Amino acid sequence: MANRLLEADLGVTFREPGLLQQALVHRSYLNEQGGRPSDSYERLEFLGDAVIEVAVSTWLYEFLPNQSEGDLTKARANLVCGESLARIARRLGLGDHVLLGKGEEATGGRQRESTLAATMESIVAALYLDQGFEAARGFVLRIMSPELDRFLLQGTTPDNPKSRLQEYIQGMGRPTPKYQLTSSRGPDHDPWFDIEVLVESEVIGQGQGRKKADAERAAAKDALERIESQPPQAV
Repeated sequence: MANRLLEADLGVTFREPGLLQQALVHRSYLNEQGGRPSDSYERLEFLGDAVIEVAVSTWLYEFLPNQSEGDLTKARANLVCGESLARIARRLGLGDHVLLGKGEEATGGRQRESTLAATMESIVAALYLDQGFEAARGFVLRIMSPELDRFLLQGTTPDNPKSRLQEYIQGMGRPTPKYQLTSSRGPDHDPWFDIEVLVESEVIGQGQGRKKADAERAAAKDALERIESQPPQAV
């Protein structure tokens, strides 16, 4: 019944309900309740990430015929990132449906950005396997329509801390910020990357994320927050 309510919220009906069910299973739930790691959403997450990227890449290619490859790549990176996918997942209320272990639940896993983004990717993959690419593509474009509409109207994505940081730093006459991987940790199925953003040799921000792009965005956001808390002449 709960999944039927979720299907109604998503505007889709699965031919194979088990695919949607798997898309909601966090590894921590299986660790406590029993089951194989392959029964979690992790493999679906891998596939869904690719499906979303192709769907958004195709949309950008069609609607922005005069943009360069570099501009298209930047736009996709900002539209298809952990922060953006987690925001969409919250809008759809996916956190209420994820199956978590008690420990993960107790530490706020239901609203954790990485969990929400992974669940979003997994649901897209489940729909792709259930009904094919066109159905999955249509779903992706529909649930992302607020972000895509804003991009067309304003020429920007909802938030781009890397661009804002670069504009600020270059506006001060300093070199373009550089991003440096300091460490990676965690298992292969759930890696975390630590990134520093530097101006010349000065570290001005640090960030973490499941993907290097997400960690870079987090580092840029941290740098901007540090800048805003300092006197105008400081970086």
